[in-house]
Amino acid sequence: MKYAITALSLLLLPTAILAQSNYPPEMAGARVETFKSVEQVDLKAWIFEPDGHDASQSRPAVVFYFGGGFVTGSPSQFENQARYFASRGMVAITADYRVLNRNGTTIEFAVQDAKSAMRWVRSNASRLGVDPNRITAAGGSAGGQLAAAVALLPEHDAPNDDSNIRSAPDALVLFNPGLVFVPIEGRSDVKPLGGNPNIIGYASRESLSPYHHIGTENPPTIIFHGKADGTVPYSHSELFTEAMLAVGNQAELVGYDGEDHGFFNFGRGDGSAYADTLKRMDEFLVALGWLSEP
Repeated sequence: MKYAITALSLLLLPTAILAQSNYPPEMAGARVETFKSVEQVDLKAWIFEPDGHDASQSRPAVVFYFGGGFVTGSPSQFENQARYFASRGMVAITADYRVLNRNGTTIEFAVQDAKSAMRWVRSNASRLGVDPNRITAAGGSAGGQLAAAVALLPEHDAPNDDSNIRSAPDALVLFNPGLVFVPIEGRSDVKPLGGNPNIIGYASRESLSPYHHIGTENPPTIIFHGKADGTVPYSHSELFTEAMLAVGNQAELVGYDGEDHGFFNFGRGDGSAYADTLKRMDEFLVALGWLSEP
């Protein structure tokens, strides 16, 4: 069923992503595999491997989810980050998922696909040379919601997925993510991400709101967010981080003064924000013991 573009989708749709037209993307040197076929759509994963990598190794992995308001976008958004972390010894993957303008689908189907991608990596870990207990989910804007969704949301598993395979990642890296889709009790000052319910489809907003599913055993998390973000309020990441810490999870928010939505993207501005978020993500993974010092 197709739906019109709505206020929610536009709210999460940074100009930098709207400009992307390279779909399907060409990413030289990446191995491409189909992780899921659904409704005559082959969803693919672009896999970047360290030099000399083979299946006998058991390396940490990162799965990147692109942004685009659940309307558009390209898996190539995080190509440069994926190449960097492959050079650091990780298996780095950029995953596709269904979006409105290509597939006529709503957010719940994007969440299904994001979970399917994570389960595919974990179920193929021995073939991919991946440690199934050291997988990071990362994403920006709508992709940040998806990364958080695979970690936190109990609903929206794809009907044909094997629920015995864990979809939750072992670490989270979020870039100006969409985290609050319904009001927060006791915080009338916090406005959730809004819009026409059609973009949600038949799912409830709360079922898609990562903030409202924070538990006591969520993965270590780092969030990068511009303090001048006019698309996804910085306060949402502040509240998410506070709630994570309050129940004993490891969480860190890195705020960037004067930065707007999508500030972290490769090619944005003078490149300093891209370089800094890359460095801090590296330090986060080093601190987890997944990477050695550069």
